[in-house]
Amino acid sequence: MNAFTRSWELVKASWSVLRDDKELMVFPVISSIAVMLVMVSFAVPMFLAGVFEGGFAEGLPVVGFVLAFLFYVIQYIVIFYCNSALIGAAMIRLDGGQPTLRDGFRIASERFGAIVGYALISATVGVILRSIAHRGFIGRIIASVLGFGWNLATFLAVPVLVVEGIGPVEAVKRSTQLLKKTWGEQIVGNIGIGFAFGVISFFTVAAFVGVLIVAINTHLTALIVAAVVLGVASLLVLGLVGSTLSAIYTAAVYRYAVKGDSGAAFPPALVSGAFRAR
Repeated sequence: MNAFTRSWELVKASWSVLRDDKELMVFPVISSIAVMLVMVSFAVPMFLAGVFEGGFAEGLPVVGFVLAFLFYVIQYIVIFYCNSALIGAAMIRLDGGQPTLRDGFRIASERFGAIVGYALISATVGVILRSIAHRGFIGRIIASVLGFGWNLATFLAVPVLVVEGIGPVEAVKRSTQLLKKTWGEQIVGNIGIGFAFGVISFFTVAAFVGVLIVAINTHLTALIVAAVVLGVASLLVLGLVGSTLSAIYTAAVYRYAVKGDSGAAFPPALVSGAFRAR
């Protein structure tokens, strides 16, 4: 199975779960709205503190570091909370149940303490990586490598928090252990869903540009506005669907790692083929 075929199969498998539980889309919608509100609320104080001007490598005041750290923490709490709710609901579906929005939020609320702890750890890592990245070209390379390693180590951290009910540090360790135990230490490629949606987004943008050019040539303001709104809305929907499918797939990967069974929607070969031993 080549990369594109496998990616499309992952999309279809995840979509089959989303098709049965369309309300799963609500979680990333709420997450996106909340994240934007957090960004807006922090924009003015962070601007006044010089976060957007000097960067971490040019004498950023202490208040700037504090604001940046708080921003990371609150943003991660929102993202991890909604993602925990989504994965919790997806796990119920993969187990053959009928999840509701209340089920997802209940699961996330029960793990709220661990979610906050994980957000604090992730915020610390984020601030450190950003500080390294602002130290020139070499710094950006080092930050990228370390960031990739962190993302790989924490790939299953949220499902672990949701299902096993352990602390954030233990969740990171458990996530790493599950990846090593099941697939070895090196990832072969990305999940595939991101690749598939990248291709879809590319053609969406291309179509949008074409329609926009035609609209501009007509000199009709209403048509231009409609083209812009349609293009932006299409990309937003694709982003939300893609993030939902990725979370569903993550739940399937965790289930496969722990139980050796990823659920009826995901053939074992499709999930196990995502990684291989080094």
